[in-house]
Amino acid sequence: MNYFISNSNDPYYNLACEEYLLKNYDEDFFFLYINQDSLVVGKHQNTLAEINLDRVNEENIPVVRRLSGGGTVYHDFGNLNYCLIKKGEKGKLVDFKSYSSPIIQALQKLGVNAKFEGKSDLTIDGKKFSGNASHVYKNKVMQHGTMLFSSDLKRLNQLLKVNPLKFTDRGVRSIRSRVTNISEYLSSPISISEFANKVIQEFALTYPNSKLFTFSDEDITTIENLKTDKFQTWEWNYGYSPNYKFEKICNYPSGQILEIEMQIEKGIITELYISGNCIKTKDFHCFIETIKGSNHINSLIYSRLNDMDLDLYFNKLGSKELYQLFF
Repeated sequence: MNYFISNSNDPYYNLACEEYLLKNYDEDFFFLYINQDSLVVGKHQNTLAEINLDRVNEENIPVVRRLSGGGTVYHDFGNLNYCLIKKGEKGKLVDFKSYSSPIIQALQKLGVNAKFEGKSDLTIDGKKFSGNASHVYKNKVMQHGTMLFSSDLKRLNQLLKVNPLKFTDRGVRSIRSRVTNISEYLSSPISISEFANKVIQEFALTYPNSKLFTFSDEDITTIENLKTDKFQTWEWNYGYSPNYKFEKICNYPSGQILEIEMQIEKGIITELYISGNCIKTKDFHCFIETIKGSNHINSLIYSRLNDMDLDLYFNKLGSKELYQLFF
């Protein structure tokens, strides 16, 4: 078993590391990383249905899709993440309880009564501090998860708050659980880096002959390319979402009302219907055709609205008001 602690706080880079090691090395790995404030969505989720888009844009929060399924999670500097990559027998690769047991053992040695509960959760006093997910690739499994150590739980809820009723799709919805921080249960305070070292030590005991791993320059170059070409792209983080239908009604202070219905396929608006009491019907199809075919992404929609003479299509509504209709 190779082990290391990532020296990067870049969520795009660390998720690229996971895929690179899974698909390019024939060895087993265990590593830890801490990401800057970010949201990590499950592979089969509709990103826009999971995040508070306005807050994410306002605070410039990175949003990145991971390889595994499950729900959306919030990362910050108080959240320690682990990744285990292990070869095994096909059909018997996924084993959440066994692979996360060193984390439980490390905590119990610190006097924290941590438990494995349900399908893949780690809890303290019935509150979740770690959610886990896995991804199988050939004869290997990657299991990874969060460990809330001293995370800002209030901020977590703010960034994930969204109205799911706007979206109709087959994407996996996140299930919100009661969560807690590990640091609240420690009899003697330790730093998150000290906790990381204790987790590493426990995995080393579980997997004898473990050795410290260091990336080569070639490794790092390939990971950086994977980060740029995949994990930082709109196509992966948003466009990969399952096809969905978006519906919304906007009631403006002036008494104007607009209702929108969109069909989005592979991130692209393929069908668009708008009705309301402030539409100028003449040539309104030109507005529809200008928006159709666009990616359902905030910056592009806002840009297209700004580029149009909206007075041709709407009574006294500007780009900022119309933008609210699309998200």
